Amino acid sequence: MFSTKGRYALRVMIDLAERHTDEFIPLKDIAERQEISKKYLEIIAKELVKSKLITGASGKHGGYKLTRSPEEYSVGEIIEHMEGPIVPVACLAPDAEECPRKDACRTLSMWEEFYQLEHDFFYNKKLSDLIR
Repeated sequence: MFSTKGRYALRVMIDLAERHTDEFIPLKDIAERQEISKKYLEIIAKELVKSKLITGASGKHGGYKLTRSPEEYSVGEIIEHMEGPIVPVACLAPDAEECPRKDACRTLSMWEEFYQLEHDFFYNKKLSDLIR
């Protein structure tokens, strides 16, 4: 299950994609349109900037904008920057230690198959697909 942080980050990215220009979009405008607390969006925007998914500027004409075109972002990339790896079980996480039961595990192949389906779904879905 994805947290509100991941879901709201995706909403911010969609909002910016719908208004994709060279101008910065004020966070208060995004907060109003998305009906999300500006305070909470400040935390999310900070993480999106840190991940280089968006760029920000302060001041009179400040706000946020995408660093790339909407076609260049995958939904999986956005979610993983906010939520961490999208894995169904801990043993498939990138930093997981090899499970001592790996050779005897009857469910590992099922989890690997599910992981691949989930990964492919989110990484093949582009931000631009969500604004059409």
